Amino acid sequence: MCSVQILYGGMIVKRVYCLYRVSTKKQVDKNEDDIPMQRGACHEFAARFDDWKIVQEFSEKGVSGYKVSAENRDIIQELKKAALNGEFDVLLVFMFDRIGRIEYETPFVVQWFAEHGVEVWSAREGQQRFENHVDKLTNYLRFWQASGESEKTSIRIKNSIQQMEEAGLYTGGAVKYGYRLVDSGLINKRNQPIKKYEIDPAEAEILHMIDDMTIHKGYGSWRMADYLNKQGYRTHTGGKFTSIKIIRILRDPYYCGVLPNGKTSEALQQLKIRSEETYQQLLYILDQRNAKNEEKRHIALQTKGQAMLSGNIYCAHCGGRLTTIRYRDSYIRADGSKYSVDQIKYSCYHKSRKLCECDGQTTYQADKVDEIVRQIIHRIFSCMDGAPEEEKLQQMLKRQIAGNRAMQKKIDVELDKNRGQLTKLQLEIGKTLTGDSIYSPEDLTEAIKVLKSRIEDGEEKLRKLQDEENEQRRGVDAISPAFNQFKSWADEFDTATLEQKKMIACQLFKRIEVGRDYAVSVELNMTYQQFCSEWKNAASVLSAV
Repeated sequence: MCSVQILYGGMIVKRVYCLYRVSTKKQVDKNEDDIPMQRGACHEFAARFDDWKIVQEFSEKGVSGYKVSAENRDIIQELKKAALNGEFDVLLVFMFDRIGRIEYETPFVVQWFAEHGVEVWSAREGQQRFENHVDKLTNYLRFWQASGESEKTSIRIKNSIQQMEEAGLYTGGAVKYGYRLVDSGLINKRNQPIKKYEIDPAEAEILHMIDDMTIHKGYGSWRMADYLNKQGYRTHTGGKFTSIKIIRILRDPYYCGVLPNGKTSEALQQLKIRSEETYQQLLYILDQRNAKNEEKRHIALQTKGQAMLSGNIYCAHCGGRLTTIRYRDSYIRADGSKYSVDQIKYSCYHKSRKLCECDGQTTYQADKVDEIVRQIIHRIFSCMDGAPEEEKLQQMLKRQIAGNRAMQKKIDVELDKNRGQLTKLQLEIGKTLTGDSIYSPEDLTEAIKVLKSRIEDGEEKLRKLQDEENEQRRGVDAISPAFNQFKSWADEFDTATLEQKKMIACQLFKRIEVGRDYAVSVELNMTYQQFCSEWKNAASVLSAV
């Protein structure tokens, strides 16, 4: 396309559009704004040409040229539209990598502008021409190198932060409750001391209290925060505890000496405040109380009140949840005596509101139902004579994960194949630029995108299989602790507080159903149901040996 040049003072000049870009928000803050530096360099470079005039400038702040495709960058699309309309003659950047850093895309973006009559210049590297194959190859190699540098920089930063986190060093942000910062003895590149985490004994005790009251007394996040605030406890900033703050504390794996990505180290294990078993119990309770889990919830939303069962007790006739109500009545009998009643009852929500045709009772006396369930709990506890041997548990684990490992191996083979094809196609880009390839740039770009998509899908499937394997390991590993938990409950149940009994019942049973004439049926929770099953299997194997 021919450019339409304009006369200024009798001279034909070239209209210059400038593009400035920085990749991170840090580069555009008031202390380290990189845009003015790029603008100054471009203005200084343009002043060398008498026939150049900067007519418009574009700035992209916090946009990665390595991660964000040109088709998703509004300014690049705007510049392309302006080029098609012949609105400018020169695209000037500080360095060519400001246009982008994607090796299989950006070279063709630069070439596109040149093919549409726009000269592409860099204030540091001069003009990019496309007069022969060498120019095309040089253009590709420049962005191939820029892409590699971006990837290396990204890897270095991620690795550096990860290494610091694994060493228990502070990497910024709010200090986690339960810890305090102390001098690590290390100095960063700016000659500033690097801090590290250390357990704060006083706060660690409070954290143990939060865990205990959540697991054994059924305190919810709001109730827990209210309790801490009334006791005078405060966060690091001196503020009050909130429900969100409590949930974050309960869900954070760091207290188990594990990073969010699942990695751990000796330094992190020294910072461990919470056991893995406790953490899994907390997650289970939190997930059960999630509002989205209302239909499947069988953990009590709260443990207040005088009834032992709530959250997982249902009508055996309509399947509706039973709610707890208090029935009070009093009157004077004919003989002059006073009659009064004050009872806690379980009420069928559906029948009491006539939401369905339920042929069960409307209400059940809570103390009577609770006593039946207590007897069932005692019978369950009395059956626990011992736990399966560790060796047998490991044998069961191997059988469970054998199929999973086979699928992982199959996906690994496919990933290696796709990665090999991707490498070949990336090498083909250089041939495309010199005209020696049988593929067009568009076909090659599309093929690379498809392969990258396949690799991402394969890696995602592999991650899921690995997560399933880890879940299987945790499931088997939970069998022995389940026996210990059973034993603990059996020992403490009769002397436990009502709040503790509620939590034991909620965690032991997945569902409790009550029908006419107080016919009670229970379904064990999956963790303990699995334990009972595996315990019996292991016991039968042990007796046969």
